[in-house]
Amino acid sequence: MFDEYGIPRGAEPGGADMPALYHFVYCSRAAEGIDDAEVGRIVEVAQRHNVARGITGVLVFGSGIFFQWIEGPAAQMKKLIASLHRDPRHYDLVALDQSEEERERLYPTWDMERVEADDLRVVLRDALESAEDRNNAAALKRILMQLDSGPLHALGRK
Repeated sequence: MFDEYGIPRGAEPGGADMPALYHFVYCSRAAEGIDDAEVGRIVEVAQRHNVARGITGVLVFGSGIFFQWIEGPAAQMKKLIASLHRDPRHYDLVALDQSEEERERLYPTWDMERVEADDLRVVLRDALESAEDRNNAAALKRILMQLDSGPLHALGRK
């Protein structure tokens, strides 16, 4: 028997019954026309669909940049990751981290958390310093340039 997040009932934290969780962390740039209202709709849909699939996480949006940490069963996560790559609401998607391991969830419920662009810069600069893929490094530089351009009145491509 599983709970609403796909975790076996009675699984002990850190114990032998700990489920394997796949996590995916990425950042991307919002497409033209994506605003706070649209992000609100994205979160509402995600909350409905992700609970049924055992996926939890956090979505951060600010200055036209998405940052997301999602975790759940590997098969469901791989389907979601594929759909994220096809989603026209964002571009310059950079995978910052992904792996599967036995551990407790970092985000036991789906939340949307707003952070200021300055907070996001630190995470993205760290990712750029360790980026080995040339395309990811270039996308991270474009994302940081967008953040460095100051407050944006219109989100999306410049």
